Amino acid sequence: MKRYSSPAEMIPDAGTTLGTSPWRLVDQQMINVFADLTDDPQWVHVDEARAKEGPFGATVAHGMLTISLAVSQLGEIVEVGGTDMLLNKGIDRLRFSAPVTAGTRIRTTAELVSATPRIRGFTEIVFGISVEVENSGKVALTAQVRAFAHVAESDESN
Repeated sequence: MKRYSSPAEMIPDAGTTLGTSPWRLVDQQMINVFADLTDDPQWVHVDEARAKEGPFGATVAHGMLTISLAVSQLGEIVEVGGTDMLLNKGIDRLRFSAPVTAGTRIRTTAELVSATPRIRGFTEIVFGISVEVENSGKVALTAQVRAFAHVAESDESN
């Protein structure tokens, strides 16, 4: 894991790869729970028998589940200290390029695209991410994830 003591410490590392998360299993139960929570019970996600005969040969994770897992895996790749808040600002250039079938594992690789100081103690951080599907040689998605890190009040003078 790459650790920074503050968002400002990230600025010189722009353009570098931060690391890769551990593998994470995406199983049918996770896909079903996501389908229930988002009211998206599309058969390709939840009907195992029908999906077996479908275009992917199995059920597949929702694309939004995959990006959500990738964002959570950022926390396994990089830690930014000296902050009291980290806000998701958005996702840019999101592309789904391969399915994540139930029962497979994924991992996320992150690059620090930029870290830019902003007003009121914030730093805008842009991560480039890619999600790999184990044993497939395929990348399931690529994106840029934007976040605002706020420097903890006691650390703002640093």
